[in-house]
Amino acid sequence: MKFTLTNRRKWIVATGAALLLAATPSFALFGIGDIVFDPTSYASLVSQLTTLESQYNMLKNNIVHFSFKQQWQTTLHTLENVTVANMFGETAGMRIALNSNSPTASITAWKRATVPINSNATSYLQGQTLGSTRMSQLAMIETSDAISPDCLTAVGQYRGSRSENATANTSLLSQQFDSSDATNSEVQQLNLLNAAEAQKLSEMQSQGALHACLASQMTVANMERRDAAVEDLNTAVLVQQQRATNDTSAASESSTWRTYLP
Repeated sequence: MKFTLTNRRKWIVATGAALLLAATPSFALFGIGDIVFDPTSYASLVSQLTTLESQYNMLKNNIVHFSFKQQWQTTLHTLENVTVANMFGETAGMRIALNSNSPTASITAWKRATVPINSNATSYLQGQTLGSTRMSQLAMIETSDAISPDCLTAVGQYRGSRSENATANTSLLSQQFDSSDATNSEVQQLNLLNAAEAQKLSEMQSQGALHACLASQMTVANMERRDAAVEDLNTAVLVQQQRATNDTSAASESSTWRTYLP
């Protein structure tokens, strides 16, 4: 009987302990009531520690910098100034036009280096019709005279800008490859990237002016080639018309062909 009661008490104690554990996640350790272990709080603490560790590693990686950056360094190529011969003044202003941003020098240089139109051409061209050979030649000359000085200015502006921007480019390059703590924080590196993008945009805009110049020159060249092809075609048509109108056979060789245009 005593043995049965003892077993029953043990069963009651065990059942009560199980109910207490089911009622709350906290329970006493080693039978001491004031030391409580909460599995839910422990899991939350582990999650917070994991998050903090991840943030710490991220911040650590952000402040770590390369100690040897020169392995990526390239050389900044500068453009040398163009020296143009000028024996008799035929290229006056050309050197200034090609090396600096001077529209006035470009216009002067182009006029000095090209053949001018005869002063009597105005009266002669007044008798020509639009679409004629002479008027198309005049259109090509006038277009070329407008585009070419502008292209000289674009080339000079690009060369001048490269020289003016050399100091800024060199400074940025030096800071990008600096291995000290002075320029290697995350914010500083982002600022350097922004500065590099700004310089890249400026370079692209300058080259865009050169590309526009090349397209303009190609337009004038196409005008010349197109007019030459049309002139050749028109000559062939004229010759055919002349042969159809004037008999060139031996039977009428006494008739002189005076209307042929070579």
